[in-house]
Amino acid sequence: MDNKFKSGFVTIAGRPNTGKSTLINRLLGERVSIISSKPQTTRNSIRCIHTTDGYQIVFIDTPGIHKPRHTLGEYMVKSAMESLKGVDTIVVMFDCSADIGQGDMYIAEAAHKAGPQVILALNKIDSISKSRLERIAASLTVYEDWFASIIPISASTGENLDILEKEIVKYLPEGPRYYTEDIYTDMPEKFIVSEIIREKILELTSEEVPHGTAVEITSMKERDDKELMDVEATIYCEKNSHKGIIIGRQGSKLKEIGTRARTDIENLLNCKVNLQLWVKVRSDWRDNKNALRSFGY
Repeated sequence: MDNKFKSGFVTIAGRPNTGKSTLINRLLGERVSIISSKPQTTRNSIRCIHTTDGYQIVFIDTPGIHKPRHTLGEYMVKSAMESLKGVDTIVVMFDCSADIGQGDMYIAEAAHKAGPQVILALNKIDSISKSRLERIAASLTVYEDWFASIIPISASTGENLDILEKEIVKYLPEGPRYYTEDIYTDMPEKFIVSEIIREKILELTSEEVPHGTAVEITSMKERDDKELMDVEATIYCEKNSHKGIIIGRQGSKLKEIGTRARTDIENLLNCKVNLQLWVKVRSDWRDNKNALRSFGY
């Protein structure tokens, strides 16, 4: 590599649950995007910055592209599709442990038509046989003119991520540092804190409950007399039955959500945190444009 600094914007795109956020967190060495085994975890397009001595990659972690069933879903898909435009490179991710279908190819074609170089990352190779990977690669040869390269990876184990990163850097133009070296996301702290709380709800609740929740940070204040941050947040859900599940028997589930979230928030803010959580019902907020706006969507 020459001594000229490179920088650029790279969108990570794919269907829900293909491992986009896991990939970005692994490349950055920071937990910027929340991760869950549940699909449609990422709701916003999030900028995540990876800086080295020779280059700076501004990754755009996008919501999974899917067939939307409500206004929130429409917003997520629109956000992801908009993120294909005006970037230097697109990394399309396929989940090799699942069948590659029309949804995957729709995203790959949209990325191809968007203009920039497209790298196809075949993710989750740690969970499939070598022969299956070979069959998948062979089935994609008919589309090879869509992709600058096809790289099998495992975002969870880190396998071949060095190869993927080198390939991304190859297509970056020479340019300035857009962000200082200590910044790894341009999202505000309040947003990251709300996402951490939502991640814990995803971890601790099942089925439809987590997808019907939103988190609003109502207050974040540092105390004058000591290094302590008071954080107040409201968890919104769509049904009274969901509220009961989130709170749990004698408040046990909500307490566990708060305990897990507080640990991660303290690591983020580098100070002790007093976290207070409330749960409220806001029916059908995912189809309410005013509610979506108030929650930052």
